Amino acid sequence: MRIAKRILTLLCACGMLLPYTGCRQNSSSHVTTNQMESAVSSAIVTEPSWTPADPTLNLPSLQLGYTTEEMCKRAMINTGNQARLANVMKKAADNKKVTIGCIGGSITQGSGAASSSENYAFYHVSWWVKQFPQNAALNFVNAGIGATGSYIGVHRAAEDLLSQKPDVVVVEFSVNDTDAAFNYKTYDSLIRKILQADNQPAVILLFMCQENNTTLAKTHMQIGEAYDLPMISYQNAVMPEIEKNTFLWSDIAVDHIHPNSNGHGIIGELLWNYYNSVYAQLDTIDTTLLTFDTESPTGDLYADAELLNASEIMPIANTGFQNQTVMYQFPDNWVANTEGASLTFEVEARNIGILYQRTIHGKSGQYEVYVDGTLTKTLDGDFKGGWGDYAEATEVFASDKKTKHKIEIKGKEGSTAYQFAVLGLLIS
Repeated sequence: MRIAKRILTLLCACGMLLPYTGCRQNSSSHVTTNQMESAVSSAIVTEPSWTPADPTLNLPSLQLGYTTEEMCKRAMINTGNQARLANVMKKAADNKKVTIGCIGGSITQGSGAASSSENYAFYHVSWWVKQFPQNAALNFVNAGIGATGSYIGVHRAAEDLLSQKPDVVVVEFSVNDTDAAFNYKTYDSLIRKILQADNQPAVILLFMCQENNTTLAKTHMQIGEAYDLPMISYQNAVMPEIEKNTFLWSDIAVDHIHPNSNGHGIIGELLWNYYNSVYAQLDTIDTTLLTFDTESPTGDLYADAELLNASEIMPIANTGFQNQTVMYQFPDNWVANTEGASLTFEVEARNIGILYQRTIHGKSGQYEVYVDGTLTKTLDGDFKGGWGDYAEATEVFASDKKTKHKIEIKGKEGSTAYQFAVLGLLIS
């Protein structure tokens, strides 16, 4: 059985959080308050490499001087319904077990930060440790995987995130989602899946942007507005400052997308600012109404989405594919290296997608997907010259009715490269 628990575990000896680096395994991590406090103390001494607009400003934040009060105000698009978040804070204050989580792409995974104690996910959980130092039952799950968007996210959320029963979840997919019409639907189902979890987690939407202002925040914002969720915009915080020449994009990022430690510090302070604003009025927030019953603006097309790998579904026919793990984030795959390879599955679904690997070594070929005998997509595993190998997801079939379908994946005639890795089927 495929088990994904991408937990940040502590290396107590040096007081730092280590990112998940192994295969998916049946284990969980318990982070004690004293251990995390030691890690947090080590993390917050870092100074920004650029001069903040007002380094003397005494903000209710990490107090690293990454943000100004005006930046925090601009970033807070919507404070949202705070009942669930306040309820979690009350649980933490009562020393009850609380799990803090996040799901997103490479930014959530921590890319760009100089160390694991300088990424926003670390700052995210560190607020809870510092605010509730007496609570020894604080846990953290980071379900960030680089190069993934909400389409993959909605299919892996149940196992990678919700299996840990997070009480608070930050969702970050606004730079990885690129198709407004399609991701409007996938993002909606992802947010609903989290909100409908039995333990009633609080959800905070985080909107990132690229250097050229590319972001799907406006699309995601429609979902946030439909459910009255807290929404924080990194773009709103930093872009006006860059326009005023307070600092440069290069001061807060390692490339045109990923924030460096300064950028992650900004995100951390934006989250801290919001948490502090809720905590300050904790006694006045009604936490009796936590039920989520709002209708979906998209029809919740991916409500029962799941990711099936080689340990969970058997092909009805297999020529030339071997069971092998080629990506630790998505283990138990089917891998072909010979001409004429093909895989055939039977599934009952309304929507069908293929999760496959794209590689930069130049040996991966093109494979065609047939659904019920009709060619629906051609998948290209070649990413030669790209930034690195990654998991690509393509929807190959969508309908209004859940019925049985036959899926055949086979090498495209004329393709001169034969290697191809099917990481899993995306079924809903």
